Amino acid sequence: FANITVQLPTEPTQEPEDAEQQQQQQQQQAEQMQTYTFRDMDDAKFAALGRDNPKLLMALLEAAQTADKAAWQAFQADLSTLKLKRQRLNGQLSDARSLLDQALREASKREGLAAAAAAEGPITPLKTSSAVRPVRIVLICGFESFNVALYNAAAKRLKALAPHIQLKVYSDRDIASRKKEVGIALAGADCFFGSLLFDYDTVEWLRSQLTTVPVVLVFESALELMGMTRIGTFTMDPSGKSKGPPPAIKKVLSMFGSGREEDRLTGYLSFLKIGPQLLKFLPGKKARDLRTWLTVYGYWNQGGLQNVVSMFLYLTEQQLAPAGLPTPPPPLETPQTGCLHPARPGHYWASPADYMAWYKKEGPLRGTDAPIVGMLLYRKHVITDQPYVLQLISQMEAEGLIPVPVFINGVEAHTVVRDQLTSDHEQHEIAAGRLDRGTLRRDAVKVDALVSTIGFPLVGGPAGTMEGGRQVEVAKAILSSMNVPYVVAAPLLIQDLASWSEQGIQGLQSVVLYSLPELDGAIDTVPLGGLVGDDIFLVPERVTRLASRLHKWVALRRKPPSERRLALLLYGFPPGVGATGTAALLNVPQSLERLLGAMQAAGYDLGDLPEGPGALEGLGEALLKTLKGQEEPRTVSRGTQGINALGAGPAAQWGVQPAAAEVSPQHLRDLLTFPHTWGPTEWGPIPYLPDEDALVRRMERQWGNLLSYRGINSTTRGTLLVPGVQLGKLWIGIQPLLGLEGDPMRLLFERDLTPHPQYAAAYKWLQQDYGADAVIHFGMHGTVEWLPGSPLGNTGLSWSDVLLGPLPNVYLYAANNPSESIIAKRRGYGTIISHNVPPYGRAGLYKQLTILRDLLSDVRGDPNSVGALKDAIAGNVEASGLQADCPLREGEEMSAEQAAAVGDEEFLEWCDRLYIYLQTLENRLFSEGLHILGAPPSTSQMAQYLGAYYGDALPSEAVEVLAEGQGAERARAALEKAWRQPAARPAEAPADASQLLKEAESIRSLLLRNREELSGLLNALDGAWVPPEAGGDLLRDGPGVLPTGRNIHALDPYRMPGPAAEARGAAAAEAILTAHREQNNGAYPETVAINLWGLDAIKTKGESVGMVLHMVGARPVKEGTGRIARYELIPLEEMNGRPRVDCLCNMSGIFRDAFQNVVELLDDLFARAAAANEPEHMNFIRKHARDLERQGVTSGNTARLFSNPAGDYGSMVNERVGAGNWENSEELGDTWAARNAFSYGEWLT
Repeated sequence: FANITVQLPTEPTQEPEDAEQQQQQQQQQAEQMQTYTFRDMDDAKFAALGRDNPKLLMALLEAAQTADKAAWQAFQADLSTLKLKRQRLNGQLSDARSLLDQALREASKREGLAAAAAAEGPITPLKTSSAVRPVRIVLICGFESFNVALYNAAAKRLKALAPHIQLKVYSDRDIASRKKEVGIALAGADCFFGSLLFDYDTVEWLRSQLTTVPVVLVFESALELMGMTRIGTFTMDPSGKSKGPPPAIKKVLSMFGSGREEDRLTGYLSFLKIGPQLLKFLPGKKARDLRTWLTVYGYWNQGGLQNVVSMFLYLTEQQLAPAGLPTPPPPLETPQTGCLHPARPGHYWASPADYMAWYKKEGPLRGTDAPIVGMLLYRKHVITDQPYVLQLISQMEAEGLIPVPVFINGVEAHTVVRDQLTSDHEQHEIAAGRLDRGTLRRDAVKVDALVSTIGFPLVGGPAGTMEGGRQVEVAKAILSSMNVPYVVAAPLLIQDLASWSEQGIQGLQSVVLYSLPELDGAIDTVPLGGLVGDDIFLVPERVTRLASRLHKWVALRRKPPSERRLALLLYGFPPGVGATGTAALLNVPQSLERLLGAMQAAGYDLGDLPEGPGALEGLGEALLKTLKGQEEPRTVSRGTQGINALGAGPAAQWGVQPAAAEVSPQHLRDLLTFPHTWGPTEWGPIPYLPDEDALVRRMERQWGNLLSYRGINSTTRGTLLVPGVQLGKLWIGIQPLLGLEGDPMRLLFERDLTPHPQYAAAYKWLQQDYGADAVIHFGMHGTVEWLPGSPLGNTGLSWSDVLLGPLPNVYLYAANNPSESIIAKRRGYGTIISHNVPPYGRAGLYKQLTILRDLLSDVRGDPNSVGALKDAIAGNVEASGLQADCPLREGEEMSAEQAAAVGDEEFLEWCDRLYIYLQTLENRLFSEGLHILGAPPSTSQMAQYLGAYYGDALPSEAVEVLAEGQGAERARAALEKAWRQPAARPAEAPADASQLLKEAESIRSLLLRNREELSGLLNALDGAWVPPEAGGDLLRDGPGVLPTGRNIHALDPYRMPGPAAEARGAAAAEAILTAHREQNNGAYPETVAINLWGLDAIKTKGESVGMVLHMVGARPVKEGTGRIARYELIPLEEMNGRPRVDCLCNMSGIFRDAFQNVVELLDDLFARAAAANEPEHMNFIRKHARDLERQGVTSGNTARLFSNPAGDYGSMVNERVGAGNWENSEELGDTWAARNAFSYGEWLT
């Protein structure tokens, strides 16, 4: 930037009083330019310039870009590298900080345990009856790393009580950092004890180490590892060689549980408790060994220092080295389920009913109308006295909510919700006879909302993690009966606080908190904290956010529709091209009219809106015209005065009123400032909050001082205008523009990006000043969910969270786009209401192509006319622009000269290929028209849906009969008539059409339920539970995506790719390899670029991932639960002589964030392929990695997965094109490369 000179208009010395004076000032500014010359520039000066004069900095950047393009490109590349280094250094700093915190906390724990031991006095060793040999036990814990200190204390206690028992304690993380030490310990172990171990690499390594350990006990872990359990004659051999328990024991097991499939695990827990007593009366060593296993499990499941010590004393005496030790006391028991409260430490109520009986007498919020929230807590955390549990209950109460905290093991969550909790809705339905009481207890406690702090599926919990949705229907039945908001809010148990703050929630943790609960219809997921070392730390500010959102949802339920204040946001992107009030695939004006009519019928206050059939016709267009008029710069400059003078325009006849607001810069600063007591502090409500005005400072770094800001939607008085209109208690406006198109700073400083002041002011005004009870985002899609912040798992500094705050966000979204809807759901707290896509039409051919088709038909019908028609055909091909699409030969486009030179026979062959291509074009499907919210398809539209779905499998005559609703029998008659001629029957037609016609009738019925789009939206505004459904497209995904009006979700990322998707991906990859070889003398490509896009991956169930696997030569490896745990290399000898082809993968931001586990698995695959001991000519990944090593690149030489910066989305190429901020295609290419130069994978850590 040194020695660059720029010119800018002079700034006005005073504010204009009116539009005329403003115009005069602008003219003077244009005439009086101020010159700036930069002699030198460093980081500090650059940062100060961006803070103090952002307009000048933008001009400097533009000048530098045009002055020396090569230097500019080098600067961009260097900047990307520096930012990546900064990201890594920040991560290392966070890791160091976490290690320090962990050391301090462990020291504190040791002091506490030492004090407790000292209070008990000296420990007297237990007497043994004979000489004993040493017993070596190795314990490794996984997801319960918070218990490491407890187990270490138990090891110390055991050494004092029974010196011959040596207990070594590790966490699963020690296998990575201290593998040799752990391996030596296992080699000499008499017993291995493991719990909550799921990581695939950990499990595989342990399986290889445990083959010679005499006693193996593994609880609640991966099935493959639990299958190695053996104690005496009792084993859990998964190979089938073990015959399992004796018949008598099987009979006992069958007596527990309700007999329902979903209650099987709950019955199993009941058996675990009473099993040891029952098995005393059964003969045989196998029964005794099973009893020993059950007793050990009982000790472990109850937890606590005394139980853990007793467990190992019992185990040693029963199985390892009997020495005549006294029999340890029985397990100190805690109920399997129950309730607790900080006001009664150590006390547990047996049921929610008992708890509420106490609460109504002694609870802090007794006698109030505070919302009652059922809370599912993890029992293991309760019995091990994790501090966050009582902190969470206390803070929820302090936030004005009555908690009903029920602790569970996890597998019985659904039974607690089904049998012990209820709601006003459920009781009303039972009283009306529309719902059977079933197992619901008479004393069930009414709740207003349900919160799970566990995650996982509601049915099965952690044990049902990989059930693939088999129990989802049971969960839907339970939650629809309750019909209250179901929210997941939990601390991170697999991920630490620092990595969440830096990189977002990743891998398996994201599946536990988001993917699996979303299958049950969970909304508003809020991470409540995370691990700091081995401890669970609660973030109080996140609890406040959870509580505020629950309050808003419950308020919707309690307020009658006529009292609810709502805001409805339409979209206007991109700006300046007539996009105001549009949405993808949706007819916004007519959809607005239908929604307003439905709201009017439901009792909402919409002012003087007229009633009656056709009364709202034309209102939608009038509203959009009025809102567009409010965007006029002169109107904006005058603020609310200008909006009021403009009036409601054509919408006034429906009672619409102008309703703009002005937000002062100081008020915005206040709204964006945290309480001064919050920071800066290390462990305050927001850990590591730099300053209370951190958000304000970030915004001012980009946009300048707020008090002097003059930019998007600023008035002449310096206030920020929020335009809109009002219908009773419904405010309607246009979502603020991002205001970043063409801004080069957007391309350079993605991580520091903030919304512009008016954007923030609009949402804060809706929250605080207007006082909205909920906001409706109308159609696909807005921008608030894409704002900077944590990629997944909002923090208090994520802009989406800051601007949406507590507002329930009811988000209307196209059903065929689940990949982007999950961004709205997860980052934007969207309760998604899906709408159908328009019917499908055939593309057909326009006039020029119709003429070409007729010419081709002529020449194919009369080959002798080829000479006369050559010029006409070639001329029409050129006029239609099809030369490149249908070349004569590879690399040779058809032209009049080519046509004259080529022989007739070759020309006719080319005509055949061209004719087939035109047929493909003519029959290509596309969405025709726009969908109208809640409108069932007309007969002709129904025929389009069915015709597109079945193609040639059903003749048009049968489709028309079905579309008209005449039934399957008449459709069968039409079908048989059409197929009477053998030649008319397509090859893909089934022998028996009964099932086909039945399915077609079902699809018609589902499409007619489009009306549920409106009822679904209104249900969400009632604060009700919205049924979940898989998002997708009827043609590709089948009728399972219907009906619409549902809270759509994506697929389980741990099943990607699905078997069919893997096969389709392999076929596509093989076709690419074949085509390349045909064009390159049989040579294979060394590298293939593959796009990994979120929407494509969700729609196809992972075809693109299947392509990568085939190229590299790999296949998925599944755990016993069906979860894909690794992509393993296929041996070269199984690959039919072909090499492993390298892949360069460009990931969309959605793929990167939604499928982090797939990213990790692919990165691991590339690393193992590069390390494989194979010839380089047969393994191009290895070849290229070694080439980089020879060039000095040792770190990241296996990086193959690239995307945008973490937390950011899009290449920004379209934005630059739209803004005209580019000179040539090279600049656009550089923009794309700079935005996609960020690598992802394990090698970064």
